[in-house]
Amino acid sequence: MLDNLSLADRFATLTERLKELEAEVKAVREQIIATGQERVTGEFADAIVSLSERSNFDQTLAKSFLNAEQIAACTKKLVVTTVRAKAKTAKED
Repeated sequence: MLDNLSLADRFATLTERLKELEAEVKAVREQIIATGQERVTGEFADAIVSLSERSNFDQTLAKSFLNAEQIAACTKKLVVTTVRAKAKTAKED
């Protein structure tokens, strides 16, 4: 279906579809939680709702306890590759 598009156009199209699907998943997730049930059963799958506790690290607070050298010793640098889709305007065609 998208095979005849350029890589950039396929990427942009799929990225947009992904956003739509993520919004739909979020809405369905909220509906499942709203049932108040731990298990919602379907024909093809079951949705299981569970609660867990998560700890978050407060980087700003940690920086108030550490000096610059200690922060540097705990800092990892990574190379990250980012690909973004930017729709063209009529002028750019």
